[in-house]
Amino acid sequence: MFNKILFPLDRSREAQEAIAVAIDLVQKYQSKLILLSVVETPDLDAEVLEDPVMQSSEAIDQLLHSAQDLFAKRGIQAEILQREGKPAFTICDVADELNVNLIVMGSRGIGLDLEHTAESVASRVINLSPCPVLIVP
Repeated sequence: MFNKILFPLDRSREAQEAIAVAIDLVQKYQSKLILLSVVETPDLDAEVLEDPVMQSSEAIDQLLHSAQDLFAKRGIQAEILQREGKPAFTICDVADELNVNLIVMGSRGIGLDLEHTAESVASRVINLSPCPVLIVP
């Protein structure tokens, strides 16, 4: 049913809480797991950065490898991807590009689309995704 699961992550508490759900689904469906983190493109018009760490390629690389190690301890091999761009759009582009069957993510990531600050990344992914999205509260 879910051959490929995309798990976008950032440094948020919600992303950390979604890990258990991703583990359960990958084990239940024997899915391929792809971990994605997006290096956010700086918004030159923004006065305040939501999370400056998410704009550091090195910090993102460390986050991805830590998550990969965490999944490996549970017997799950995970592919890691780092992309640059606006998180919601990049997540959906990767899901489409890799023919992902399911996106599993936390309910509210650190990054917000600064043009629509009331709308979370998760909300935008739900509206733009080419596949089902499971949001973990």
